[in-house]
Amino acid sequence: MQRTERHASFGGWQEVWQHRSEVLSCDMKFGIYLPPAAVRGEACPVLYWLSGLTCNEQNFITKAGAQQYAAQHGLILVAPDTSPRGVDVADDAAYDLGQGAGFYLNATQAPWAAHFRMEDYIVQELPALIQQHFAVTAAQSIFGHSMGGHVALTLALRYPGRYRSVSAFSPIVAPSQVPWGEKAFSAYLGEDRSQWAAHDACALIQSQLSERLPLLVDQGEADDFLANQLQPQRLQAACDAAGHPLTLRLHPGADHSYYFIASLIGEHIAHHAQALKR
Repeated sequence: MQRTERHASFGGWQEVWQHRSEVLSCDMKFGIYLPPAAVRGEACPVLYWLSGLTCNEQNFITKAGAQQYAAQHGLILVAPDTSPRGVDVADDAAYDLGQGAGFYLNATQAPWAAHFRMEDYIVQELPALIQQHFAVTAAQSIFGHSMGGHVALTLALRYPGRYRSVSAFSPIVAPSQVPWGEKAFSAYLGEDRSQWAAHDACALIQSQLSERLPLLVDQGEADDFLANQLQPQRLQAACDAAGHPLTLRLHPGADHSYYFIASLIGEHIAHHAQALKR
């Protein structure tokens, strides 16, 4: 592993590291914020952030303003890239497929299957790397935005006991039923829609076989993707029918940008800190 960036921030360090991923068969980068407690040598809980389409490890660490709140609560923040990268990695000219649009799943279809194993990376390889190289406790939580918000929800639902808490900004709650998800799932997983349900928060909740972890979701009402791609009312309906705990907050005037995320990031980190410190 090689550190490529280091910046003093709120008494801690914002760093970026590069490493060889055996799971993805390429070099990967992740951002990590080490709060003052970690700088002092204390083991800290870890909060993982998953970014949305077109993003990499830089978007969250430079735009969300999360470091000050992580410093206050003594949390390590980890922000990985959104997909495998490199000249040998399959890609597509469209913004919503290929590099930068991996949907954090394990692809089964050519040409994606050779590198796109992001679920294994996020759930297994990256946490093992963090535990090996940094002083962390066993407590971890997860949150994200848009594509990343969708996956934060599905991973928390599918891996009982792994995460203490979960939240999302503007998530794609039912990707099996909207254009972004239909395009990505068809490419990465094939046309058999039965294989898609494991990556769809609404389908997981409706199955009542998933983790009962409470969900916190914030959605802007001025989001350009609200009606066509995000459709939070589907998540509300699924949770109501299944009796699954959900806090869905709608915000007038808020859009899909990091201005919205930065406005509420302190509340989300406090939400996770409460679960991670108990």
